[in-house]
Amino acid sequence: MKLFEFEGKKIFKEKGIPVGDFIVIDDRAQGEEFAKNNLPLVVKAQVLSGGRGKAGGIKIAETIEDYRKYAGEIMGMEIKDLEVKKLLLEPKIQIDREIYAGFTIDRSKAKIVLMFSGSGGIDIEELAKTNPDAVVTLDIDILEGLNMSTATEVVGLAGFEGKEQEDLAEIVLKLYKVFTEYECQVAEINPLVITSDGEIVAADARIAIYEEAAFKHPEFIKEDDTYTALEKEAHKQDLGYVQMDGNIGVIGNGAGLNMATLDILTYFNGEPANFLEVSGRTYHKSEEAIKLVLSNPKVKVIFGNFFGCISRCDVIAEGLARAVENGVVKVPLVISMRGTGAKEGIETLKKAGLKEIYEDDIGAGRRAVEILKG
Repeated sequence: MKLFEFEGKKIFKEKGIPVGDFIVIDDRAQGEEFAKNNLPLVVKAQVLSGGRGKAGGIKIAETIEDYRKYAGEIMGMEIKDLEVKKLLLEPKIQIDREIYAGFTIDRSKAKIVLMFSGSGGIDIEELAKTNPDAVVTLDIDILEGLNMSTATEVVGLAGFEGKEQEDLAEIVLKLYKVFTEYECQVAEINPLVITSDGEIVAADARIAIYEEAAFKHPEFIKEDDTYTALEKEAHKQDLGYVQMDGNIGVIGNGAGLNMATLDILTYFNGEPANFLEVSGRTYHKSEEAIKLVLSNPKVKVIFGNFFGCISRCDVIAEGLARAVENGVVKVPLVISMRGTGAKEGIETLKKAGLKEIYEDDIGAGRRAVEILKG
């Protein structure tokens, strides 16, 4: 369950992470007084997707006329099929330095991962790939947790010292508490900025809470209109689907395996079009999953990555084979399959006429990108 930026900042404020002044409005007139008293002003679209800036959803208003113009333009616009219904207004910050701080889960290790960098404001995954030394990472034992001493050490490794190091470590520790107390998938600040006056402020907030924990936080449960049309359809079919911007459709039997699949494709410079999970009670729905993925016209190749356990590969393969035999699959389909039922599943796929079948998901991911690029 993703949170809006303003929801994340409210949590940060409650936990003592500095966020600066801001208000949230759903009508331009509501922000007139705040805008007059806080120019220059940042006007931010509140949608549950990235890419707001590129889409024109973040503007800096130098005058009240600018505010009226930008607020009118942004309110109601669509960003990645999501309508902007709220705006966040905050005074422009004089930035001296941008920093990244974030936490996520490494399922393969069953550990929380801290990521910290003195280079914020950009895609942290791209930075980690192009300049891995710029990102300090730390695996945290869930039972042991994170303490101030370790947080201070991590911040120091990123090149900070003295009072800045101490203050940043304190914010990292508070962000860790947000991550654990709210049972998050992701909690990050990008950028965490040092202002020209030496203050430290969270200029953005990204929080995603595990769906299984959503019932504990009813105040953040979103109305259905916060999802794209395909995400709404997936929910009707009880499929875990998140729409993305790329052109390689992704299907996998498990959230962790799906995340690894996205990483594999990204490593080979591929661009995933979605995250789609068929596992547990839905692993018999692979045919429906294929249809859903192909409902996105951007998809030019599908990469299916499956590891049989409770969700058997042979059952998954039956659905994939039906999709092929019924003429549903009109783009290249690359499959990686191993584990329980894989031998039978691979045979089923071969009988259906599939050629691109692998047991190595890294090789399969490379092949999917190769096919796309010709």
